[in-house]
Amino acid sequence: MVLVATLWSAALASATSTDRTAWISVLEKKVRAIDAQSPGGLGVFVKRIKDGSAMAYEAEKKWYLASTIKVLVAIAVLQEEESGRLSLNEELTLRSEDRVDGSGDLLVSRPFSRHSVGELLEKMLVKSDSTAADMLIRLIGEENLNRKIEHEMGVAGFGPITTLLRVRYAAFGELHESVANLTNLDFIELKKVRGTRARLRALMRKLGLRRAQLGAKSIDEAFERYYARGYNSGSLEGFGTVLEKLVRRELLSPAHTELLLGYMEQIQTGDHRIKAGIPKTVRFAQKTGTQVRRLCNVGVMLPSGSASEAVLIAACVEKYSDFKEAEKALQKVGRAISESGLLD
Repeated sequence: MVLVATLWSAALASATSTDRTAWISVLEKKVRAIDAQSPGGLGVFVKRIKDGSAMAYEAEKKWYLASTIKVLVAIAVLQEEESGRLSLNEELTLRSEDRVDGSGDLLVSRPFSRHSVGELLEKMLVKSDSTAADMLIRLIGEENLNRKIEHEMGVAGFGPITTLLRVRYAAFGELHESVANLTNLDFIELKKVRGTRARLRALMRKLGLRRAQLGAKSIDEAFERYYARGYNSGSLEGFGTVLEKLVRRELLSPAHTELLLGYMEQIQTGDHRIKAGIPKTVRFAQKTGTQVRRLCNVGVMLPSGSASEAVLIAACVEKYSDFKEAEKALQKVGRAISESGLLD
């Protein structure tokens, strides 16, 4: 009887373990199918905190993270506040040279207006304001930010994280060295030109260049060369590690953890990606990132509202030919997660 009971218990435990991880094979199969049909390359990392089960698809390679790095910046800023090196009430002055093309209202705010660190933090996350992000990065310092990512957030192998303006200089610099003579306002004007071909012609006129003088055939090629250098890049698995430590309150105080996740729930840029594929009743604290032929979406799903039930997600699409189809691929990832049994 003892032997029978022991065998039954072992079988039950094995079945339970299999049930807990059954979602992994289901999700991986769905993700492979999505990747096969997507207009570019797909990478996905998903982890359920309560049992540590995880699904990784192309998640160990380096991905260009775009504006999802703003989550890392936010954590670093709040860590600085907790250590007493800055205050969220501290005010910074917006200078004309601070402006960065992209999302957010600081781009059109009047020069010399004053903004608290706390206000900049909110703008950076909720509206993905790149001007706010660069002001905060300069406040804490790039070297300090990267040290924190490696040593305090515990993620090795992330390419150096830089200001968003430096991204512009580095990527467009692949076209010609004279790009270094442009100002931030020049990049803002270039961004207003619709289409990368027209934008390239505008850049050539601005710098007085002929096509034969360019170091890359197109803006797309210039950005691909920049991405290959590894800046602002990291593994999806590594980003998942940061999200897990955040949810477990290992990086920030409970109050600052809730503040950050609260801002991530309010973001105004993520309605057409993973969020569009998951149940509306599920809390999803997220951040998106977009750059030339690159899309990312990272976040924390809270099915029951409890951190112990959290599901961590990091996903990117690269080298796609159609932006809307790339967004749909991430929407399908959200739907696949919902249908995998992970949330049951």
